Amino acid sequence: MISIDVVPESSLWNKKIKKPHFFFNSLVKAFPKKYRFIKKKVSLTILLSNNKNIKKLNKKFRNKNKSTDVLSFPSEKKINIKKSPYIGDIIVSYEFMNKPKTLSSLEFKSKVTKIFIHGFLHLLGYDHTKLKNFKEMLIEEEKIYQTIEKKIVKLF
Repeated sequence: MISIDVVPESSLWNKKIKKPHFFFNSLVKAFPKKYRFIKKKVSLTILLSNNKNIKKLNKKFRNKNKSTDVLSFPSEKKINIKKSPYIGDIIVSYEFMNKPKTLSSLEFKSKVTKIFIHGFLHLLGYDHTKLKNFKEMLIEEEKIYQTIEKKIVKLF
């Protein structure tokens, strides 16, 4: 089972997601069986941030002096849930998710869900530096999103 510690660093998030802890933990409960780690205790942290702070982190850890939508920091190079059930951190920028500013709450949550899945897959070792890896990751993202979309319409 996956447990998520949600840290809302920016109060802007409350405008679109009223109960972020419930929202993200419900998402992972709806993941396909393969990604739920049913008989294991797996945890991660998601920091709900903003452009200013994500830019600082991007500069510090990736040497890119710009804001971005999501950053993922796996706890280990190669995931081994038996040794370390903590898989890492995901940071998401509110401003990136809220483009355009006219997004409805439903559109916003859908966009956040997709980027969360993307970050989650990075924590599991997926990458998109090569075209082949990009395609594999995209397929997995879509599988997870389709499963979630069917199960948790009420969250949206």
